[in-house]
Amino acid sequence: MRVWIFYPPLKTMSGGCMVLLQIARQLLAMGRLGGVLYWEAAPEGPDFVDLPWMRAGQAHMIPADVFLVPEGWPNALVFGFRARCRTVVYCQNWAYLFHGLDAGVRWRDLPVEFVAVSDPVAWHLEQVLGRRPGIIRPIIDTAVFHPGASKPEGPVRVGFMPRKNKALADQVRRIFEERNPDAAVEWMPIHGLDRRGVAEALRFCHVFLATGFPEGFALPPLEAMACGCLCAGFTGFGGWDYMRQVAGVSFAPQGYALRDVPWGGNGWWAADGDVLGAALGLERALATILFDDAALSVTQNGDVSVAAYNTSAQAAEILTVLGTQRTLRADRP
Repeated sequence: MRVWIFYPPLKTMSGGCMVLLQIARQLLAMGRLGGVLYWEAAPEGPDFVDLPWMRAGQAHMIPADVFLVPEGWPNALVFGFRARCRTVVYCQNWAYLFHGLDAGVRWRDLPVEFVAVSDPVAWHLEQVLGRRPGIIRPIIDTAVFHPGASKPEGPVRVGFMPRKNKALADQVRRIFEERNPDAAVEWMPIHGLDRRGVAEALRFCHVFLATGFPEGFALPPLEAMACGCLCAGFTGFGGWDYMRQVAGVSFAPQGYALRDVPWGGNGWWAADGDVLGAALGLERALATILFDDAALSVTQNGDVSVAAYNTSAQAAEILTVLGTQRTLRADRP
């Protein structure tokens, strides 16, 4: 059995694309990668040269193979259908489950299976499709995302990503500044950088403000934890795979039961779009840094969270989900 992966024709490499490449390299090391398929032109650059690329229409897939396609690209599924192989939709964001699917077409009517990127996404698919799929989670590359020797002296630096709901990030900042006019805070927008540039920027931040939603997993806050930041902000729902509240904060997702994890509170999390809640969480994070010895405990919980998303854990999930065990079909039990 070989696994073929469809790589979407995007201008820049998103977090979801990065995870596809992680899975491809895992399968390559296992000797089970058929190839990474592109639509019209293979991507160029150092991030892509070590993988076998092939135009999708020229892939020699057979019924014994697996074809993995990220959600949002249903037209690519036809290559798996033609080969009569296992065709698997890798849902990396619950919000895009139906993106690109023609009106009137139901997943239950297509010969596809599903895999989720996180436990919250798996739960969402279970509610929609009737069964719970397997999960393949991302890897946090700690060779890139790691703490520096120390955080900078001076004002507390708050990192945030303007591309993630910029208007709401602005509201959180305005609320914080209105409530804390004398706070010594430096706001650090992180944008237009490659992965190493993002990691370097995070190493110079004390706190990361998460403003992204919807999210299938929410990589940036976990990468910020890996760089030694305290975190506050929105979860995107998918972030609940690893996000846990620091003691004294009560918000939890409605209807979804958090899975058991070996770490405690790693951030101050607010409901998506709750700008006041995010600002209050940011206040608590800063107060913890400045006045509370609990910062070490929160940082340690973040370290344990990051350590769970490693190469070995992902490899085991790949073997379970794409190897000997069948994944979710879109029909009712």
